[in-house]
Amino acid sequence: MSRSATDAADVDAVTDAVLTASRLLVGVSVRSIAAAGDTITLPQFRLLVVLHTRGPLKHAALAEHLGVTPSTASRMVDRLVTVGMVERLSSPNSRREIVLELTREGASIVRRVTARRRKEIAKIVARMPDRARRGLVEVLTAFAEAGDEPPAGPSLEGIWA
Repeated sequence: MSRSATDAADVDAVTDAVLTASRLLVGVSVRSIAAAGDTITLPQFRLLVVLHTRGPLKHAALAEHLGVTPSTASRMVDRLVTVGMVERLSSPNSRREIVLELTREGASIVRRVTARRRKEIAKIVARMPDRARRGLVEVLTAFAEAGDEPPAGPSLEGIWA
């Protein structure tokens, strides 16, 4: 097999493994949101997480981070404003600009759901063989960085709360 064919096969194998892991992680997220008793959807939770990790954002920047159209982001924001999880504020840079920011309730939901996710993921990781866990942090960190995802963890807990 040529080098490029080997590289393509390697990328395919990694892609398949990541897709499988992502199904597991989506399931963990859905269960964690449901267990928190919150009536938000997974995409709405993702919006809250983006605001939690990146701080106040303009609509267009939020839509870009979510990978949705501005109108889709706006509808999601409308729902979250109505339930008191997000607020619209005048930008400190220009009164004509509006920025979106988490409320205390929105930040609290992110912390509660993330704590449940962390607990369930820790149980899964603990069941992995030691040899399989070695190097996992480095690999997953590189994967998240390649996707421009800020790190999770205690260092970010509450910075926007």
